[in-house]
Amino acid sequence: MLLAKTLTSSTFKQALIAIGTFGIIVSALFVYVYLSTSSYVRGRSDRGIMTEYSSLQGAYERSGRDGLIAGIQQRIADGNLASNVYLVADPSLVALAGNLREWPPTATAASGWIEFRASEALPNAANRPLLRAMLHTFPSGDRLLVGRDISDLDSFADQIRIAMFSVAVLLFVVAGVASILVTRRTVGRIESINATSRAIMQSGLDQRIPLRGTHDEWDRVAENLNLMLDRIETLMGEVKQVSDNVAHDLRTPLTRMRGRLEKAYHGQRIGEDDQALIGDTIADLDAVLRIFSSLTRIAQIETQARKGAFRTVNLVEIVGEVVELYDAAAEQEGTRLTVVGDREVMVTGDRDLIFDAIANLVDNAIKHGRTGGQIVVATENIDGKPVISIADDGPGIPAHEYEQVFKRFYRLEQSRYTPGNGLGLSLVAAVAHLHGARIEMLDNSPGLRLKLWFSAPIH
Repeated sequence: MLLAKTLTSSTFKQALIAIGTFGIIVSALFVYVYLSTSSYVRGRSDRGIMTEYSSLQGAYERSGRDGLIAGIQQRIADGNLASNVYLVADPSLVALAGNLREWPPTATAASGWIEFRASEALPNAANRPLLRAMLHTFPSGDRLLVGRDISDLDSFADQIRIAMFSVAVLLFVVAGVASILVTRRTVGRIESINATSRAIMQSGLDQRIPLRGTHDEWDRVAENLNLMLDRIETLMGEVKQVSDNVAHDLRTPLTRMRGRLEKAYHGQRIGEDDQALIGDTIADLDAVLRIFSSLTRIAQIETQARKGAFRTVNLVEIVGEVVELYDAAAEQEGTRLTVVGDREVMVTGDRDLIFDAIANLVDNAIKHGRTGGQIVVATENIDGKPVISIADDGPGIPAHEYEQVFKRFYRLEQSRYTPGNGLGLSLVAAVAHLHGARIEMLDNSPGLRLKLWFSAPIH
């Protein structure tokens, strides 16, 4: 099964293409080496033949046939020239002198190069040698053949051809085996990922892709996929939690509305009571609508569609408007609301969204802070970055809950009977993300200090 997938995989096909390209290049290199080597060796042999030929031709021009025959006999007697062949024949091709018994039948040309197999073995050779010779016909009709035994050259060329063929076959075999092994490993890792994916689709998100500890690119892919699965599992858990919270938060007002409407349906019609009943029902419906409106607003912010409205704004002015809006609510709770910091803190962003985020933070501080306590809103520039902080002296938030409170519908009070819907800080987190701001939560001892670190304004 795995072998079949290996042979049909795109990786194996690409490996074959690479092997073919490499084979063509190596073959071309081998052919070049063979031709260059053969040409060099043959050239040296031809130059030696031409040296002998020129010398004998000069002897003929100086002393005629007798001088040529004497020169050939002298060379045959010299043992250092045993691989050379010489032959002088008259116009009727009868051999006159030399170490060949007869004129080669294939040597029909008047002059030029020829290669032929000798009709008999030379004195120092066991087999009939392959000869390469230079032919020449003199004006008198006498003919001269000067050549050399090139059997060794031919054997050398054969050995080169065999070696190149063997190396080429070995390279293809090794490359083929290596490509199969590499492809098999790649397909094996892909199959491992596919098997885990199928297991996840069948059983759930608790499966993870196994790591081999090689720290290669496949392990990195597996690690990233596992992190992605962890993130998906977390998001699915949050979606389930949100669904449960939405069901819990909506069930109570809807149940109350149904009860009131049923009471109105079965009871007597009394003007003021009916009006109060309808007013309470409308208030509950408004609470439900506010929940859906907040969810829609957060979703719009998270799509980052509001970046077109970014302008350079002064945080101090926005904070002043928020404090003015909530000053009466703070006074009702006996809380002192104070603004401190620089006179001008500029940021680039959506003014309305920043206003909503600060308003939510101040509203939370008033609701969850200490009755008769103090809330300090500070705006300042720290190391060139605009920062706004809201600090109260209430009970604060446990450190392990810092990350949780920004989730939708998450509330520290798990019974969910206190006013609120757990979407305020989710909206703050969405606005901060849209503006590239960093949220920092600190223990105010007592109370909570929340800071929003914005990026430097774009000029």
